[in-house]
Amino acid sequence: MEKIPMTRAGATALETELKHLKTEERPAIIKAIAEAREHGDLSENAEYHSAKEKQSFIEGRIKELEGVISLADIIDTTKLSGAIKFGAKVTLVDEDTDEEKTYQIVGEYEANIEKGLLNIKSPIARALIGKEEGDSVEVRTPGGEKSYEVLKISYS
Repeated sequence: MEKIPMTRAGATALETELKHLKTEERPAIIKAIAEAREHGDLSENAEYHSAKEKQSFIEGRIKELEGVISLADIIDTTKLSGAIKFGAKVTLVDEDTDEEKTYQIVGEYEANIEKGLLNIKSPIARALIGKEEGDSVEVRTPGGEKSYEVLKISYS
């Protein structure tokens, strides 16, 4: 199996979610199923069917998280430096609007664009890999061509 690159923070977040699902969500849904069974006929019991559906989702997510965590290749970003690579925090300025944005390039399971965590497989991240401070980057996005200048690169 192929290793999945991940930052320490990303691995910790997945482990926290897994623990929450196993220690809180799973027991709560088992209790909800037991209560729904007490209501009688299961074929027409909406609470039972809803609880079973939620249980299926929780068990699926637990299996997914266990698989991802077992394949995680945790990269210590504090030991990295130089050009942009996995784990870099990059401050960009949009050359058209002068809007500044800061992203960290992370693995796909920890990516969250609202939090500035950019999937390494995204068009912007792929265009940034190997660039240095001061470089201009052309990115083809769904909204069209964008030009960015790399203002700052840091690893933490």
